[in-house]
Amino acid sequence: MNMTQGKRLALPVCVIALCVSGSAGPVAAEQTRQSQRPNVLFIAVDDLRPALGCYGDATAITPNIDHLASRGTIFDRAYCQLAVCSPSRLSLLTGRRPDTIKVWDLGTHFRDAVPDVVTLPQHFKNNGYHTESLGKIFHGSGKPSKDPPSWSVPARFDVVRDPMLRYASRKNRQGTGLKRSASESADVPDNTYIDGVVCDAAVQTLSRLQEQQRPFFLAVGFRKPHLPFCAPQKYWRLYDRTSIPLPENDGYPIGAPELATRSWSELEGYSDIPQDGKISTSKVRELRHGYYACVSYVDALVGRLIDQLAALQLADNTVVVLWGDHGFHLGEQGLWTKANNYEWSTRVPLIVSIPGQEHAGETSDAIVELVDLYPTLTDVCQLETPVGLEGISFKPLVDDPDRAWKLAALSQYPRANAGSRHSGHGDIMGYAVRTDRFRYVEWRKWNSDDVLSRELYDHESDALESRNLATQAEYAAHTQELSEILSGGWQSVLPDAVNADDELGNVLDHTYGHHPISASQEDTNDD
Repeated sequence: MNMTQGKRLALPVCVIALCVSGSAGPVAAEQTRQSQRPNVLFIAVDDLRPALGCYGDATAITPNIDHLASRGTIFDRAYCQLAVCSPSRLSLLTGRRPDTIKVWDLGTHFRDAVPDVVTLPQHFKNNGYHTESLGKIFHGSGKPSKDPPSWSVPARFDVVRDPMLRYASRKNRQGTGLKRSASESADVPDNTYIDGVVCDAAVQTLSRLQEQQRPFFLAVGFRKPHLPFCAPQKYWRLYDRTSIPLPENDGYPIGAPELATRSWSELEGYSDIPQDGKISTSKVRELRHGYYACVSYVDALVGRLIDQLAALQLADNTVVVLWGDHGFHLGEQGLWTKANNYEWSTRVPLIVSIPGQEHAGETSDAIVELVDLYPTLTDVCQLETPVGLEGISFKPLVDDPDRAWKLAALSQYPRANAGSRHSGHGDIMGYAVRTDRFRYVEWRKWNSDDVLSRELYDHESDALESRNLATQAEYAAHTQELSEILSGGWQSVLPDAVNADDELGNVLDHTYGHHPISASQEDTNDD
């Protein structure tokens, strides 16, 4: 029986229960209410910057995600909270910012600091949903990858370390270690690689979930386009390598501190990449080709999921969300991968499709954050929003994409005093604010909160963030204003329309409190 049939049968059952026994009425009514709530298909894509046709990328071949976008809302200026996998994902899934959950690296579990927090899928489970996870959702390795309280059944494919699912060519399969070639084009089926395996499982899982009389929250996490850039050959053949543009600006921003441009040393760990990070033009072209091939590979898998929803008659009662956990540098600003505070690393794709939404296919230029997704989904699915979240529902933007919204997005990135990797909060924290016009960063010593360096980029005149203007006298007033926004914390950037509305203001006061997070609040592997 499909979900539509289930909804038709629920009402008569409820009426009979009320006639027979008054005590059974509330139970039956709650069952009916739950059965009428929409399902959620929650698609996470690793290391995906907005390299999608629907985001205006003229190179990307992504017909399936573009079709999904035509049925939903494209959030053109969505930002993550910390641009590496685990902190970004755990922030989104807890609805709290990195300094609150004390997750800044790849090895820390959020429950170490906030053991009783209720995650996004856990909240849906507590409200009668069946919650299930396939692929990379929390993280892809170690302790942070698992959170049993979030799921109705054990997660599958959350940790996959088998090189045979990462590589397909004979050369790479005969290699050693987890990191072999940085890219691979092999004439193999989609399910040779782990993302194809996950997609097969997700298609089968949707068929199973369609039979139950209970709404579901199905999380599907694809690992591409994360390195290595391995995708079936047919996706490489979609592109002419010589037609893929080289980075428009391949040098470090002028005047940027070393802290800002320090390499994460992720790409350098692959066997065909020089340890000094000096990459030839031909290799740059190969890597950029590989990234786009992986994007098209994932696009095809997303298309299979959307087609399965339609085939099972679930599309009209399923909210679909597609998001990237952070952005990605492909040589822009002289940088590769992520792990910094720049636009290419912090800006993410975010598409939300709600059945029956009025403004389908429209783009919102409002600033939103991944930490806002938790309260948004509870709002869309008519669940009570938990107390303590540090984002706000952007459902009003689905209803009116052009309305005024947040003043800014806040993100951060830690550094050790020396070296490419940090542990915990590191020795220095870079706190960033992105407004409509500016990106401003303060690099603060963790123990003293002293500001070591500042960065300011004016997107009105420098969309590539190629020159640091923080020391320019003509920008002094802007620098001071942006510094005050950072000090005010996330609540200082909430939309005026929300703050000015007494009813919504009371909701914010009850749900989120009014305690800006202090920048100094305190308590290796790339997957």
